[in-house]
Amino acid sequence: MTDAGRKSLLLPEAVFWCLEAVFDDLKGVDSVESGYMGGRTANPSYEESAREETGHAEVTQLTFDPKQVSFREILKVFFVIHDPTTLNRQGNDVGTQYRS
Repeated sequence: MTDAGRKSLLLPEAVFWCLEAVFDDLKGVDSVESGYMGGRTANPSYEESAREETGHAEVTQLTFDPKQVSFREILKVFFVIHDPTTLNRQGNDVGTQYRS
């Protein structure tokens, strides 16, 4: 739980900009912050991750108001824009940083 009843959710994803753009426009989502997790490099850069040097995967943290948008609604949107069944790939983007 975060301030004022807000909740936070961390999603594996690919292509920061696509996911950020969609969730920035979803009513009830207060913030969208992309980053990396699960790797061996502290504070990796985009370039390092793109070269698959860090072991990190791209992730996005959402902070949302569950009174305005439910966890289920967020997941419905997520699975429209993210395919967890494709190994190390999302659309045209290929690499281990795009794993689910």
